[in-house]
Amino acid sequence: MANRRQFIGTAFSGTVAALLPNLGRANSKPSYETDLIKPKRLRKGDTIGLIAPGYAIHPTILEDAKKTLRSMGFKPYHTNRVLGNYGYLSNTDEERAKDLNEMFANPKIDGILCARGGYGCTRIMQMIDYESIRKNPKTFIGFSDITALLNGIHQRTGLVTFHGPVGSTLNDPYSISQLEKVVMFPKEPLEIQNIELLKPELTTNPEFERYTITEGSATGKLVGGSLTLINALIGTADEIDFTNAIVCIEDVEEAPYRIDRMLTQLLEGKTFKHAAGILIGVCAGCNESTNPISFSLKEVIMDRIKPLGIPAMYGMSFGHVENNFTFPIGIKATMDATKMNLQLLEKAVL
Repeated sequence: MANRRQFIGTAFSGTVAALLPNLGRANSKPSYETDLIKPKRLRKGDTIGLIAPGYAIHPTILEDAKKTLRSMGFKPYHTNRVLGNYGYLSNTDEERAKDLNEMFANPKIDGILCARGGYGCTRIMQMIDYESIRKNPKTFIGFSDITALLNGIHQRTGLVTFHGPVGSTLNDPYSISQLEKVVMFPKEPLEIQNIELLKPELTTNPEFERYTITEGSATGKLVGGSLTLINALIGTADEIDFTNAIVCIEDVEEAPYRIDRMLTQLLEGKTFKHAAGILIGVCAGCNESTNPISFSLKEVIMDRIKPLGIPAMYGMSFGHVENNFTFPIGIKATMDATKMNLQLLEKAVL
């Protein structure tokens, strides 16, 4: 799993900041009116760059990810930075940012897959060369801590990014097929299919229950990802504007009271209440609590989300789960909370 631990921050050294030539540009307030940029579709034979912008990845897991990419017809590529260890991070902030920037700038790289999540992406947000990304649009894929990069890059550049498996979790047929449908063989429109739950341990697990929170349908561009990272961006230059958007949310191993606290923070913000719709994935490990009188995860979600009166549903097949579908950040979609479905209204790649 690409589990990132609880402590999320935006710590950034003033000394380092003084050394960054493009800091002024990176710190500028992002424009939400940026023209949409779609990357080219991935094809067999393309070279996929693997980066680790957060936690370090074990060499064996990296080799497994490369094997999977080869089985999909791709050529995996990575620098030595991806295998570094700097405390719990894969490398220093500067080296992780350099790896990302070089992958976008390198004309031999066709797409970028984050090897894993963890923690650390918020530390490099101000070191990214967004102008270079705008000039060299590529398919950029990941989830968990990568949520910060997916939404930040989209808001600053207009590039469509992809909330989908990371290298360490791209290992099941469903996740692979769903990724391929979005970035390799797109249709317009494209129905995003939930996985059929067959395992008894899933059909009886309340965290995997599928239910409508508020009936109705909604249309808007897709934004979001990990609830923890969505909240970590609040108050920064990369805070997400939820206005008229379909907000996708998931999380992992957070007690119900922590989900309550994060949702409450969103509710107290300026734009979440103006979302078009809310689409919640599987919040694995989030129904557990050491408090015997705790609310359940479902009780928290119903209490916090239903009063908004916005079409909303829970239990879609994305998040820190084995079967993780891919959805593009920035693409217009429609959701039907009553029928529990999601449809992309346009292709996410060229």
